[in-house]
Order: sequence, then structure tokens, then C-alpha cells
Amino acid sequence: MKKLNLAKNTLIYTGALSMQKVMSFLYFIVVARAIGVDGTGKYSFALSFTSIFAMFLDFGLTQVIIREGARNEEHSKRYLANIIAFKLLASIIIWSVIALAVNLLNYPLITRQLVYLSALVMVLDSFSLTFYGLLRGHRNLQYESLGVILNQVMVIIVGVTAVVFHLSILFFIVAYLIGSIFNLSFSLFTLNRKLKLTPWPQFNRATLIELFKLSLPFAIAGIFVRIYSAMDIVLLSKLADDSAIGWYSAAYKVAFALQFIGVGSLAGIYPAFSAYYVESKTKLAESFVKILKYLTLVSLPLAVGVIAMADKVIVPIFGHQYAGSVPALQVLILCLPFSFICFPLGAMLNASNKQHWNMWSLGLTALINLILNLALIPEFSYIGSAWASLISYIFLFASGVYLVNKILPYPKKTLLWNFIKIGAAAIIMGLVADFLKFELHFLLVIPIAALVYLILIYVFGVFRQADWEEAKLMLLKKQL
Repeated sequence: MKKLNLAKNTLIYTGALSMQKVMSFLYFIVVARAIGVDGTGKYSFALSFTSIFAMFLDFGLTQVIIREGARNEEHSKRYLANIIAFKLLASIIIWSVIALAVNLLNYPLITRQLVYLSALVMVLDSFSLTFYGLLRGHRNLQYESLGVILNQVMVIIVGVTAVVFHLSILFFIVAYLIGSIFNLSFSLFTLNRKLKLTPWPQFNRATLIELFKLSLPFAIAGIFVRIYSAMDIVLLSKLADDSAIGWYSAAYKVAFALQFIGVGSLAGIYPAFSAYYVESKTKLAESFVKILKYLTLVSLPLAVGVIAMADKVIVPIFGHQYAGSVPALQVLILCLPFSFICFPLGAMLNASNKQHWNMWSLGLTALINLILNLALIPEFSYIGSAWASLISYIFLFASGVYLVNKILPYPKKTLLWNFIKIGAAAIIMGLVADFLKFELHFLLVIPIAALVYLILIYVFGVFRQADWEEAKLMLLKKQL
């Protein structure tokens, strides 16, 4: 199968995620307005609660098959067969545990039903993730990119139908279920057609032990990620109410709607970092520095711009009932730059066989997040959860920088100076947006502010003609 270079992989997958996230965000707006704040709280809780269990099902095996597939393609078939066998058994056990847990916690019937359906979505997505992971290991993301878009199209079709015919809230999770069934079928078809692999389950004790030894740090790290990314909503469901979850979920959706850029970069850079770590440390350092610069260029102005425009955006989009989301959004959006940079930091640690370092960093982050949520929610409700998320991301960023510094030499002063100039350009842009929002509609303010930022980063020398020429050259290259 044809391999694409890092730039093309990142561009293709980020473009697909861009389309998917735009569609997903618009779909969430439709759902949120249709079911109200309390309904959004129940809907978001079901998705968050089941997501905590997703890593127990995947157990870091997808990360292993991506990395090892990028290094040694001959292991692919053997690994895949055993991973499928494990997941078939684990799916039954974990779905049962989820159903038992949500009943023991005494949630209302409609909430339990939403969780049951969401758990089925989680199971199907776990298999799709493995199939696409193998394709990622072969460094071609175009098929996963297409699957991502088609999956979202299916979700929107079913979900909008539920809105038009005023169907039960359950149908909004059924929409995800139908999309997941389609995505699983597409990923299986692609795997068979492009790699000539049929994922027939096979239990081989030696192979499973080998896989679990490799996956354990990824699994523990993934569990920690799930805990600190979903535990806030679960705790809000017990320490606050559905309205608090609804306001927080709307703010969180806006704040992290643009995270697809970081996720898209991770999909491209992780297999490339894994290969460069073996082939060339010089290429590894060069790629690392470039991706940090570009992610900072994108994330800082987004964060500053949303802070400036939050009060003019939330109500027109979601309605007056979501006005309570504004203060939470202005805190949560500050997580975005740290989140973006944490993607390449974590990818570097994993690709450099230091996944256990990443595991401990994520574990401490999850613990900090849990403690902060328990301390802040009783006093500040969902605003406390927003601050807990921000502090947690700052810690994750700081620990990642410290750990990567121990394994890879790179020009830190240059990166710091670029960060200062990018930050200055973003702040000036934010001040312009804050002034203009009282004079113009926010849809006019956004492009004006963006133009101001682009001019400033050029004037400050952060992004020159040479950078643009280099980016074009990377995209035109045939090789990795």
C-alpha cells in the first residue's frame, strides 16, 4: 500500500477531522437546542461515563499496533488476530460492568438506557480503532479520514431525523450507534482490500503476553487520560445536577471543538516519530520543533480569540438557556494551547520507548484533576471543574516538557522566543476583537481579527515566506 509523508498524512487527516468536527459541532448545537440544558446533561453524561471504560477495552493495543506496524510490518497479521480475540471477550465483560455500575449508582431509567446504548457504541468503535490503527502503522491515513467523515454523516442523518420527528432522547445515541456500525464495516472492508488482512480471532498465549507487556504503559496512560477527561462530568452528575453538566458540556464542546488540529497532527507524527527514532535522531528533532511551532501558531490565537468573543458567541449559537456556559468557556479555552502541545510531547515519549514516563505523567495529572474536582465542585459547581481542567493541563504540559528534555536535544531558546512573539500577536489580536465586538457582528469580527493576527506574525518574523515554501515542499515530497 502506498505510504504518504508526515506532512501529507497530517494534512489529510486534519482536513478530515476539520470537516468531521465542524459537522459534529453543528450537530451538537442542534441536539442541545432540541433537548435543553437538562437533556444535554444526561446525554453528555452517558457519553462521558462510557468513555472512561473505553481504554480498558482497547488496553493500549492500538498504540502498539501503530508503533510496531510502522517498524515491522510482518508482525501485523499475528498481532491483529490476537487483539481481535482479546477484544471479543473483553467487550462482553466490560459492557456488563458498565451496565452494573450505572445501576448500582442509582441513575434514573432514561440515563441508564442512554448509557447502555453508549456502551455499545464504545465497543464497536474500539474494533474500528484497531483496524484503522494498523492502517496508520503503514503510514496512510486517507481511508480513516474518509471513514471519519462518512461516520459523522450517518450520525447527522439519524440525529436530525430524531429532531424533526421529536423522537426520544435515546435516538440521539442510536445515531452514534448506526454511525459506528457503518464505520466498523468500512474499516474492516478497507483492511481486507488494502492490506489483504482478514481479522480472524486467534488466541496465542505467547503473542498475547508479548502484546500486553508492550501495551501496559499505553493502557495505564490511556486509563489516566480517560479519567481526567471524563471524570469531571461524572462527578458533576453526583455533586451538582444535570443543568450544571449541560452548561459545562456546551462550554467544553466549544473549547475543544478545535482540538482536532492537535489530534490530526498526532495521527501523522506518532508513526513518523516512531520511525525517525530508529532511523535518524536529527530528523526526529527537526520534526518535533516544527510541529511545536505550528501548533502554537494555531492554538494561542484561538484561545485568546474565544476569550474575547465568548459572551457574543454562546447565546446566539446555543440560545439564552446556555448563557451560563460563558464563564466556563473562558476558562476552558485556556486549556487548548497546552492540550495542543501535549500531543507531540506525549507522542515523542511513546515513540522513544519512554511510554512509562508518559504513563506516570498522565497518572499524576489524573490524580490532580480528581482532587481538584472533588475540592472545587461543591463550592464552585461547573466553574470549579473548568479550573480543575486548566490546572491539570498546565501540569501535564510542564511535566511533558521536562521529560522530553531528558531524551532529545532541541533549540529551546528559539522555541521560547517564538512563543513570546506568537503570544504578543495573539494578545493584540484579542484586544482588537474585544473592541470591535461591540461595534460589529461577531461573524465580521472573526475574519478581521484573523487578518490582524496573520499580519502580526509576519511582521514579528514568526512565519515568513521561507516557512510557506518549506510547508509546500513537505507536502509535495513523495517520501516520508
